[in-house]
Amino acid sequence: MAAQANRSIMKDDRQGNGRAAGQAAKNNRQDRLKLALRENLKRRKSQARERADFTPASSASDDVARDAGKELPGK
Repeated sequence: MAAQANRSIMKDDRQGNGRAAGQAAKNNRQDRLKLALRENLKRRKSQARERADFTPASSASDDVARDAGKELPGK
């Protein structure tokens, strides 16, 4: 009977360690995800700032100049 008592204690110890290890792994994963999200947000904000700073030249004036001498079909 003493052997059975020791086995159950050992099983309990392993389960407790497994839970602690599982919790640590979960915390590590959450920390990695937080960091990845933070870096992604920084990158997206930087890209948005670059797009806002970039003002392309309007192509509408180019189209008018090219079409000025052409006759439209059907007229």
